Amino acid sequence: MTETVLDVRNLRVEFPTRRGTLTAVDDISLTIAKGEILGVVGESGAGKSMTGMAILGLLEPPGRIASGEIWLSGDRIDNLSETQMQAVRGRRIGAIFQDPLTSLNPLFRVGDQLVETIRLHTQLSKSAARQRAIELMREVGIPAVEERIDNYPHQFSGGMRQRIVIALALCAEPELIIADEPTTALDVSIQAQITALLKRLCRERGTAVMLVTHDMGVIAETADRVAVMYAGRLAELGAVEDVVRRPQHPYTTGLMGSIPSLRRDEAELQMIPGAMPRLGAIPEGCAFNPRCAFAGPKCRRDTPRIHGNGAACWLALEGATA
Repeated sequence: MTETVLDVRNLRVEFPTRRGTLTAVDDISLTIAKGEILGVVGESGAGKSMTGMAILGLLEPPGRIASGEIWLSGDRIDNLSETQMQAVRGRRIGAIFQDPLTSLNPLFRVGDQLVETIRLHTQLSKSAARQRAIELMREVGIPAVEERIDNYPHQFSGGMRQRIVIALALCAEPELIIADEPTTALDVSIQAQITALLKRLCRERGTAVMLVTHDMGVIAETADRVAVMYAGRLAELGAVEDVVRRPQHPYTTGLMGSIPSLRRDEAELQMIPGAMPRLGAIPEGCAFNPRCAFAGPKCRRDTPRIHGNGAACWLALEGATA
């Protein structure tokens, strides 16, 4: 059996407000195996990044994990204190964020930042940590490492800065990496290089990766499985090839139809009517039902759920008209 690194069980994230409690993540269950890349995709506000922040223990107050469990290689981590979680972040879970400049201190040389991170999580001496930093920079594709290790972040291009952030995430050889929109701020050619790098490092190191993005093209090229999220819930979960080629949820079908293709002879792209509901106005039943051409009475009344591969759609679950 493939070793499970991350096991999220019935996760629910809430934000108490003066007008009531908002549910940002609603009953999410998913797993990531060693050496596997799970892509998490959906529109802005779907709950993708919030799920990643909950796993990292970085929810902004008053956000909280209201229910559910998060397990990392057999250890439960959602109930740890902040001090205990600090020992998990960086050492066992690495993070790569959208803008590398928010992860790098502009006042310090990149080599010093790598050395500090390595020494924080290991027992290496300063000289050994510097040699390790050089090796990591070389591994992620930074050219002329010996000359560039003492440069400041602003002296690197966006793509090179993102490679340094990946090196930072790898410093302690974590079991899991949360990559939150790691290619969004980069041009297309650099995006391809970064996704190829993530894929190679995942395979070589056996690291589990949760790749959060809104780009289905990145998911198709990089991930092994994909979780499609909508309004804080799982809409569909399965192998990338199955979800991309044979989507079962109308929302996933709409996402795939909105991607331009050289193979299709179409005058214009498909679009999904309407917009994602606000957290305070999520409709009864299936959250997608106001935008779905196939919605029936059951879709507007009962909420479909999945805990495993499949689609949270009554048409897919029952194989009949809802």
